[in-house]
Amino acid sequence: MTPTLHYQLAPCALGQLLLAASPRGIAWLALGDQPQALCAELLAAYPDAALCSDGSLHDALTAIQQYLQAPRHPPALPLDLTGTPYQQRVWSALQEIPCGRTESYSQLAARLGSHPRAVARACASNRVALLVPCHRVLAADGGLAGYRWGLARKAALLASEADGCTME
Repeated sequence: MTPTLHYQLAPCALGQLLLAASPRGIAWLALGDQPQALCAELLAAYPDAALCSDGSLHDALTAIQQYLQAPRHPPALPLDLTGTPYQQRVWSALQEIPCGRTESYSQLAARLGSHPRAVARACASNRVALLVPCHRVLAADGGLAGYRWGLARKAALLASEADGCTME
């Protein structure tokens, strides 16, 4: 059976946003500059999926756009995270990093009893930007390091969170 993914594109403060969902939840949230390139990435990630753009993700997309404006609490959207058990562990740990805070790859790896490079690979495999906040992971020296959707977007997200999140 061919899976169906509903998807929707929209402009946002960080360029273009592409959101795609399976019947189980959000499966893809990508940021970029060109809608065509985002669609090509989605198609490459899900080559066997039937893609349907029908506006059914309007509410979820609106919630994500609002979150980008006021990042205090991520929207409570169901996620369809497909990955290895290790990736799932890393993604779960990423969701535990509070808004406005960061961890280094080394700190996260230590917390998981793992290696920083393995954590970095799991972050790079994250298909749902923002909702699994891999932008909150920094290099050991505190600098920006690798972000699938670009270091400028990572810096903008961190700056927005620094301004808009309550440090707990």
